[in-house]
Amino acid sequence: MTAQAQPGAKVSGRAQAQCERILCAAQKCFIEHGFHAAGMALIAETAGMSPGLIYRYFPSKSAIILAIVERQLERSRANIRSLHDAPDFKEAAFNAFLLWRDADPCQVNAALFLEMSAEASRDPMIAAGLRTCDQEIRHELAAWLSASVAAGGKGLSAELARVRAITLQTFFEGLSVRALREPDTPLEELKAAIADFVDGLFST
Repeated sequence: MTAQAQPGAKVSGRAQAQCERILCAAQKCFIEHGFHAAGMALIAETAGMSPGLIYRYFPSKSAIILAIVERQLERSRANIRSLHDAPDFKEAAFNAFLLWRDADPCQVNAALFLEMSAEASRDPMIAAGLRTCDQEIRHELAAWLSASVAAGGKGLSAELARVRAITLQTFFEGLSVRALREPDTPLEELKAAIADFVDGLFST
């Protein structure tokens, strides 16, 4: 999770808790102030710890951003794999909108997603991290879409699954931005829009 950890090294429970505390504080700062205005001192103050302690876990602000991306990747993988056991994809998409709308500071919300996208145009390391994250999520989506219906998938061909995975990524990114720009979108209309989209997505 951090740049300090060595490959294969075990991370203590306390260290994991400290990392999580820092990442939640950083996300809050990034959302409220933007990446450039939110320095390590502000992150440390928000986390309730000294800047020196933060540097023990993350050598730079870019390392914190990459750790946030990595954490989001793991959560996205888990969410996609849970779709094998969740037959109502429309409800899952609707709940995702509500999560983004409510802006949990420990979740990557739409504002932070846009900040990351903008920062990627200036920081090659962040751009590479986001690109890898996108590719991994797309791979997980394609695996779910191409899995048999009996296994909880949608039974699409491998080629069609790859195309629809891109469509799904684009849909969810648009949904997150809608949660930021129009959080008061009538929920019944949103449900109808999601149903309209999903009904055509899984057909062959």
